[in-house]
Amino acid sequence: MVKTAPQPQPQLTDPGLFINRQTSWLAFNDRVLANARDERHPLLERVRFLSISETNLDEFFMIRVAGLHKQVILERPNTDPDGMSPEEQLSRIHEHTTRFFAEQRRILREELLPALAKQGVNLRSHAELSKKDRQALRERFKREVLPILTPLAIDPAHPFPHISNLSLNLLVVIHDKGRRVLARVKAPNTVPRFMQVNLQDGATTLSPHAEVDFVRLEEVVSANLDELFPGKKIAGCHTFQVTRDADLDIQEDEAADLLSAIEYELDQRRFGESVRLVVSEDMPERLRTWLAGHLGTEMNEIYEVSDFVGLSSLEEFTHLTRPDLLYPPLTPRMPRELARDSGAMFQAVQQGDVLLYHPYDSFAPVVDFVRSAASDPDVLAIKQTLYRVGANSPIVAALLAARDEDTQVAVLVELKARFDEQPNIGWARQLEAQGVHVAYGLVGLKTHCKVALIVRREKDGLHRYVHLGTGNYNPGTARIYTDFSYFTDDPEICDDAADLFNYLTGYSRQDEYLKLLVAPVTLRKRVVEMIERERERASRGEQAQIIFKLNNLTDPQVIDALYRASRAGVRIELLIRSICCLA
Repeated sequence: MVKTAPQPQPQLTDPGLFINRQTSWLAFNDRVLANARDERHPLLERVRFLSISETNLDEFFMIRVAGLHKQVILERPNTDPDGMSPEEQLSRIHEHTTRFFAEQRRILREELLPALAKQGVNLRSHAELSKKDRQALRERFKREVLPILTPLAIDPAHPFPHISNLSLNLLVVIHDKGRRVLARVKAPNTVPRFMQVNLQDGATTLSPHAEVDFVRLEEVVSANLDELFPGKKIAGCHTFQVTRDADLDIQEDEAADLLSAIEYELDQRRFGESVRLVVSEDMPERLRTWLAGHLGTEMNEIYEVSDFVGLSSLEEFTHLTRPDLLYPPLTPRMPRELARDSGAMFQAVQQGDVLLYHPYDSFAPVVDFVRSAASDPDVLAIKQTLYRVGANSPIVAALLAARDEDTQVAVLVELKARFDEQPNIGWARQLEAQGVHVAYGLVGLKTHCKVALIVRREKDGLHRYVHLGTGNYNPGTARIYTDFSYFTDDPEICDDAADLFNYLTGYSRQDEYLKLLVAPVTLRKRVVEMIERERERASRGEQAQIIFKLNNLTDPQVIDALYRASRAGVRIELLIRSICCLA
């Protein structure tokens, strides 16, 4: 009998066991775009997915690609477990983005626009319009668009202008007295990108099933450049868009005032380095080279697109009054045990812990939890973390209303919530002006936990209530994303929440908690321990299973532990929304 030699087990440090973070994210965005092709979705929902795929990619370049550029420039050592250098990652990203842009526009041109046309929604070129419609659009242009436009000449007397991040721009070629000159016209973002052609009597909405035509704003501007440059010969007009580095570069250890440091960086974000230049395919090579030179963009950072530049604005079509082309709105369930009367929230939690699953369960109880505390004279303290709360936040309004001589309100506002820094600064200042104690997070860390702690005076003494959430305190996003809300008065969890707020707002360095898992103190350690527990069960021949539902899986130690558990026979199911570095 011949014995087969055991197969060598791969080393867990092998780069081949890890997917690169950036390429994994690109695969995630491919899945978003795939939904634009999926005919099971209503038509305008498919258009929405196409728009989202563009917005996602814009942010990816502003943050992730910008970070890779910095690594290359600063010659920082590569620490990614997959072993791919920043230069290799940038090359992969360029190749993928070129294909991605082409596929986006193929879907739009071959699938979505024909399907919309069958439903009476037409995206026309300006040249396709009748003389009457072109004249009507010209009059609207002169009334609604022309007063906003500011053409900027580019010549020895007029330096190259600043091109703001993701703005839509026209590069106009003009023949003037025998010489060729250039001008830049910025398309305003205060008017719709898609101008309705047959807009009757100032109407702004569309009746279901009515035939309607739209034309892109930049086409209308291009067709009426004689109004901007009277007496000049327009030799060409080409569209372009610049993506800039929008990652805040804050030296937190050196910042005397984190709020001021972030405000300064936000002001500088407009002038971030160019990381991508997208141009219309009709722009001549010499103009691309000239434009890239003035923007400081490398030639391998230029992307040529057909159809039109900037697909994120397609989201405008989802606001048409065509409910037949959209998913019907979801009506969340209101749990019977959570009546909306003042004080009833606390009584319900005393009867037992409450778990909600948004958006299927209403987010209203979360708002009512804070509102009830704000209006309850027996509430002595409210402590809460805020990450992304949205516009006109009822949560913030409740916290502002809660501040009185007998109620202590303390709020941690995370100023480093990406792309929400400016509104968070506004909320923080409003809260401070009302006398709320505001903290801004921890140096070197981003406070991502969603916790609210209420301290209430009751007949038998002080009683505490806690809300824990996986989503933001934002009623808008709570109608879109799947998240959990958990209400409890469990003494140990309340103790943990109190210790956590002392950690966040004071000098406490609590490193042990009774029930809560707190990153970066205890979360990873406990997760690895639980994975290891299942591995040991499998090693003893017992049933063992792990199910993970995560936004991202990137931590090398957790991935190593999952590999070890899998080798031992543990059944592992991973539900990863975005980045997954486990190969």
